[in-house]
Amino acid sequence: MKQPLCISRNGPLITVLAVACAALLAACAGNPPTAEMAVGRAAVERATGPAAADAPVEMATARDKLARATTAYANKDYALARQLANEADADATLAEAQARSARSTRALAEVRDGIRMLRDEMARK
Repeated sequence: MKQPLCISRNGPLITVLAVACAALLAACAGNPPTAEMAVGRAAVERATGPAAADAPVEMATARDKLARATTAYANKDYALARQLANEADADATLAEAQARSARSTRALAEVRDGIRMLRDEMARK
């Protein structure tokens, strides 16, 4: 007769799995997020020029998160540093996209104004 699985029989297995998961999480948290920090810095620097004027709120948020990531990194809180660096990258990318959108909207308005002026001029002739 087969015995049903019970937690008490699998206790050592569960304990080993729990320890392995904890070790894996600790290893991930213990590795300095140098790549994430570099990507976050590069994204903020890249977006600073064009996005600074057209998406100032998003750029301020990206800069703030990067500064907080740098502080967390210095304090060896690598999990927080990694998260904030990734968020800074995303915010800077958002700022760039919003800046491109604002420039495109302005360019479209200029083209429409030009077309309207040409139509008005043609109507007078």
